[in-house]
Amino acid sequence: QAAFDEAVKRSKQLSSKPDNNTLLSLYSYFKQASEGDVKGDRPGGFDFKGNAKWDAWNKIKGLSQDDAATKYINLVNELHG
Repeated sequence: QAAFDEAVKRSKQLSSKPDNNTLLSLYSYFKQASEGDVKGDRPGGFDFKGNAKWDAWNKIKGLSQDDAATKYINLVNELHG
């Protein structure tokens, strides 16, 4: 848990903003690690950002919270170089 918390802090200190796909990966791994599988309905209508985030999180449904935390940590480390 400490490594995950540290990675969350480090993710806010990136020297440049990652591309949208990478941001969605960070979001989905963070949510899966923190809350588990996506809950609720997909946002509707013209909530494109909300839909993209929900879809990214839903795509990794079933991934354990520990595995999601590990993937999040690895991605943050990769972004820091």
